[in-house]
Amino acid sequence: MADGAMGTMLQAHDLSVDGDFQGHEGCNEVLNVTRPDVVRSVHDAYFQAGCDAVETNTFGSNWAALNEYDIPERIRETALAGARIARESADAWATPERPRWVIGSVGPGTKLPTLGHAPYALLRDGYQEQCEAMIEGGVDGILVETSQDLLQTKAAIVGAKRAMEVTGIRVALIAQVTVELTGTMLLGSEIGAALTALEPLGIDVIGMNCATGPGEMAEHLRYLSRHATVPLSVMPNAGLPELGRDGAV
Repeated sequence: MADGAMGTMLQAHDLSVDGDFQGHEGCNEVLNVTRPDVVRSVHDAYFQAGCDAVETNTFGSNWAALNEYDIPERIRETALAGARIARESADAWATPERPRWVIGSVGPGTKLPTLGHAPYALLRDGYQEQCEAMIEGGVDGILVETSQDLLQTKAAIVGAKRAMEVTGIRVALIAQVTVELTGTMLLGSEIGAALTALEPLGIDVIGMNCATGPGEMAEHLRYLSRHATVPLSVMPNAGLPELGRDGAV
């Protein structure tokens, strides 16, 4: 379950800007604190539909995203709450024959360090704080996703690995980059460059998500399948988004 799906389902609820979002309109991570019942209901819906794993509602629990709302000090609070909600849901649905898993979502934020939007070390330390909180909250893995800038991706991966060192808990580490219709990541990196840059960092899985549908990802997936030495993870869109009366679908 990707963050886009989480966001879409959260928007279906009648949530107030001043109350539920505490004045931070669009900051879904705040709902982990104010409306855990709503977030829990989304996780439950995915497990009920047959999913084996869900992502935490923490896509934006990083320095760059929360700083946009002037609340960067809430990284740990929102990440820990998000992990605990997903863990509680997974444990409630798990059986001895069929365990359920929680994947801690780490989004790219809004700052691209390669373009000088924010210092690498600041982003890295924010990701470490987020991942430490999610590990404490009980995630089974960490997913660095929707990555558009390889330096930002590195910051998230290194932050996650440092979090594991600090907590003494090893969880799966997955990295998914986003390849645009241009055939490269947003800043021009090709899939081969992404593999070369990220695999040596010690990730357990590499792959792609977002931006395009299965057809557009095929060529890049073929490259990864031939050259990657770790397992692959692919989460395409259901085709390319189309703008309709109710927004992009």
